[in-house]
Formats: sequence, C-alpha cells, structure tokens
Amino acid sequence: MMPQSLVGIILFSFLIGLTGALAPGPTLVATITASMKGGWTAGPKVTLGHIAIEALVALLILAGVATVVQRYTSLIAAVGGCALIGFGLLTLRGVSSASLNQSGAVTTQGPILAGMLTSVANPYFWIWWLSIGSGFLVDSIGIGALAVAAFMAGHWAADLGWFTAVSTGVHRGGEILPEPAYRMILQGCGVLLILFGGYYLSTLLSVT
Repeated sequence: MMPQSLVGIILFSFLIGLTGALAPGPTLVATITASMKGGWTAGPKVTLGHIAIEALVALLILAGVATVVQRYTSLIAAVGGCALIGFGLLTLRGVSSASLNQSGAVTTQGPILAGMLTSVANPYFWIWWLSIGSGFLVDSIGIGALAVAAFMAGHWAADLGWFTAVSTGVHRGGEILPEPAYRMILQGCGVLLILFGGYYLSTLLSVT
C-alpha cells in the first residue's frame, strides 16, 4: 500500500528503487565501464540517461499506454536480449585496443547515451515499469500530482545514489589500476552483457 504522506512516498519509492538499482544489470556494467575512463561523474551521467528514458516511460504510463504495450512484452524481451548480446560483442571487440591512457575515449555524451541505451535494451526494465512500477505510479496518481513527483524523486534518488557510489569507487581504484586488469574488467563487462542477453532470450523461449 502506498504511503499517504509525501515524505513517506519518497522513502518508500527510494527503497523500492534500490531493489532495481542494486541488482546486477547492463546499466551497472555501463557505469563501471564509463567510470574507468570518465571518473566519478560517469555515474551521475549514466543515471541522467537512465532517468530520461524512465521519465518518458512514466509519462506513457500516465497517458494509459501501459495496458497496450503489455501485449508486446515478448517482442520487447527478444529485441532487448539481442541488443544486449550485440553490446557485449562490441565491448569484447574493443578490449584489445582499450587503454587507460587514451584521451577522448569517453566523451561527455558517452555515459549519458550508455544510460539510455542500456535502459532501453534491458527487458527487465520494461517488465518492471509495466508491472510493479506502473502499479505504484497509478497508486500515486490517486493521491495527487505531488505524490507522483514524490514517487519519481525517491526512485531517481536511489538510482543516482547507487550509481554515483559505484562510479566513485571504480574511479578511485582505476587511478592505479594496471592496464591488463583494466582490459580484464572490460572483458568481464562484455561477457556479462552477453550473459544477460542470453538469459533473457532463454527465459523467453521457456515460456513459449
């Protein structure tokens, strides 16, 4: 049940948001990868891209589109799974030439775009918003416009707090990280993206 006070809604949404933010996923991988070159600010930038997509999804839910899109969750999972595998292969392809000493490898726009792409390509992102997220959002609509704003603020605070903490930790370690270890981490990120994509596709096949 959604709390009735604005403070309660923010705290409630923050805790619910952490359940998604803390889970390993492609946006976390993007944060780690971008932080290796872009510093601690990569976390907020990835979050900004993530928020841009979530804001659009929230607006669509408020417009009543969620019930229509739910019919196509299987297609979303298929496309998203394939996209994650593609991102993983591209990451692995660039491992051999990756270097911590390269300049301009990560631009200001890069992490923001990564946050957007990994959100769009993550089937669980859509499933969460079209089920759990839309339910809570609709509940907040019944309370009022300020409740909707409070719900989104708490959710985004969870994303921003977690991904900023991750990028700060990675950046501090990355300042003295040997290049072979850096490339190994990138390789691991690529493999994780492929595994995420393969898992999504396998779960889709298991229900068909």
